[in-house]
Amino acid sequence: MPSDAGRPPAAKVVVATTVALSFISFWHAAAIVLSDLASSAFYAGGIAEHAIGKSAPWFILGVMLFSFAVRSVYVESSSMFVRGGVYVVVRDSMGPFVARLSVSSLIFDYILTGPISVVTAGQYIAHLVNEITELTGVHWQMSPNWFAAGFGILVTGYFWWSNIKGIHESSNQALRIMQVTTVMVVAFLIWCPLTMLLAPKVNLPPLPTPQNLHFAPEALGWLKGTIWPQIGFIAFIVAFGHSLLSMSGFETLAQVYREIAYPKLKNLQITGNIVCVYAVVCTGVITLFAGIIIPDSVRPQYVDNLLGGLAMHLAGPKLLRLLFHVFVVIVGTLILSGAVNTSIIGANGVMNRIAEDGVLLDWFRKPQRRFGTTFRIINLVALLQMATILLSRGDVYLLGEAYAFGVVWSFFLKSLGVLVLRYHRHDQEYKFPGNIRLGNVEIPIGLGTTTFVLLLVAIANLFTKQTATIYGVAFTAVFFVLFTISEKVNARKLANKKAGLEEFNLDMRPEVTAETIHARPGCVLVAVREYHALSHLQSVLTKTNLRRHDIVVMTVRPVSTGAGEYELSRQQLFSDYERELLSRVVTLAEKEGKHVDLIVVPGVDPFDAMVQTAANLKASRLVTGVSARMDSDELAQRIGLAWERLPEPRHPFSLEIISPGRPSVYVNLGPHPPRLWPEDVDRAHEIWLRLSEKFGSRLHHRDVIGVALRRLQKDLDTEQKADVLTDLEKEMRFPDKH
Repeated sequence: MPSDAGRPPAAKVVVATTVALSFISFWHAAAIVLSDLASSAFYAGGIAEHAIGKSAPWFILGVMLFSFAVRSVYVESSSMFVRGGVYVVVRDSMGPFVARLSVSSLIFDYILTGPISVVTAGQYIAHLVNEITELTGVHWQMSPNWFAAGFGILVTGYFWWSNIKGIHESSNQALRIMQVTTVMVVAFLIWCPLTMLLAPKVNLPPLPTPQNLHFAPEALGWLKGTIWPQIGFIAFIVAFGHSLLSMSGFETLAQVYREIAYPKLKNLQITGNIVCVYAVVCTGVITLFAGIIIPDSVRPQYVDNLLGGLAMHLAGPKLLRLLFHVFVVIVGTLILSGAVNTSIIGANGVMNRIAEDGVLLDWFRKPQRRFGTTFRIINLVALLQMATILLSRGDVYLLGEAYAFGVVWSFFLKSLGVLVLRYHRHDQEYKFPGNIRLGNVEIPIGLGTTTFVLLLVAIANLFTKQTATIYGVAFTAVFFVLFTISEKVNARKLANKKAGLEEFNLDMRPEVTAETIHARPGCVLVAVREYHALSHLQSVLTKTNLRRHDIVVMTVRPVSTGAGEYELSRQQLFSDYERELLSRVVTLAEKEGKHVDLIVVPGVDPFDAMVQTAANLKASRLVTGVSARMDSDELAQRIGLAWERLPEPRHPFSLEIISPGRPSVYVNLGPHPPRLWPEDVDRAHEIWLRLSEKFGSRLHHRDVIGVALRRLQKDLDTEQKADVLTDLEKEMRFPDKH
């Protein structure tokens, strides 16, 4: 066995510590958050009224106003530069025991987000179908609960498969959904006041006082039959706890922080303000309208589809109201079903992060062989969500009670962690308002009060939500044991690294540039991710002349959007998987006798990470292998769209997609002279000859091409657009006709 002195020096790997992101505006960020938060408008009001009585709309409105305080908690948390994720943050502030509890409650929150959202969507569809059959005289009614459960299973299965393949919703899709939702909200804001003006009498819901609270028997849990609900302050806290689920979704605000464009903190604050104002109007005000307009005698029928009931009790022709009801159901299905996808992504991101922290067995992070996603975590999350839907049998109230339990404990532990960090760290760029200073001691009155209120509500929910408490405590206990065992197993494995792998010298840099790796402009950048699919790297190593081009091999370290709040630590940036992958790269390079530079770039979107790195290195060519998720044309299009998102001036380079046993596909990114068919060149020359009789030597071939392109551009804005598109379709359909 050779001695250490005889070994070659460890290969250098430049690791970017800054995630490569495609930055988004605060409007896009607000749309992503509201896709989760605003969905509660469809179920929170009905659940709260069923639990606490007719004064529920006031409590919903109060919770939405309280959301401004919770917003400040998340903004302060995001403003701190913390490496390692939520587990490390809470562990460092309150110890590993509380950290594991915190993570368990957060996952419990995510697991329930999907079921309550998709079951509510199913309830809205079922009630609409029943209403239409009743109006048309068809004597058939479906069971809303069982339909909602079946619909929930199907939608969860669809998003499970989408996440297995690694296909996620974009911020543009979230923005379009929120634009459609805003149309619905504006229609309610105009139509509801008109209905109230035309009504002979308007009755406001009873004021939110202890005397007006009428708890359902199941809403008191273990407090039923005791003196505690008769105490006004405690009754108020219990009612507030039953309404708190209307604020679910704030954890998404922390996740999008990393992707918000500069200036980040200012734009995060704007995003938070937009979200809170929108939520007050969408959830708070519209729920209040429902309490005013829908008659008390029939409102219990609309507990599971409150906005559908509101649509049918507006002033106007019945057909118009029915059409608006259909629109409300379509909007609800879009936004509520999207929340399922958000929950799977979020839970997957959190569990990936704690696995990176050593709190979950590496077995869970093993990538799917074809798609490269952490399929075992996704499978676990989807199975738990489907099991929750089946156990609930489509009962929105039961799901809402359990969800409110998880939401408040997640909020409380988050707020408590931020409060403790106030005394451990002093690098907050933003602080929760309401701080007073006595000498050298700062007293966070605002943050402390918010944390105390959340603690009271969390304790109230613990005793009043009997089924939710049993389910939540059991869930938390199972995951707590899993995390504890995993942490001990990983601690034993830490010293026993996998044999046969290279040792690497990690050079941590904020970003990768040509100077950090000493690659010459015009280098060839090869993107790799699967260590069993490196044939494209082998091809590049074989045919590249190092005298003319340096070879740089990069891998994108996936960073889930569900864990975007915190930075990655050194160990997380370069895990055992990256170590094994680059060990195989080094082996291939050594066999060819060629030097390669190695880089690791963390990124949410691998296409953005690849093109940003190629632009930073001024590469002449980006080389990738084929993808199991998409064909070569779609892969080229996705990379091309990522290139278009680069800031000006954009560095042009070519893309080569190498498929084993097939010719490479080449695509030029950016403006470039097109490669014309010989017949097209002849056609341009023939036109030039005909026009030269009039213009003589002043006319050039480029003039002919320029006029043709301008006329084509003009035709696209006229009634001739359809003819142009038809001709293009024929041209693309028969590319080999020449």
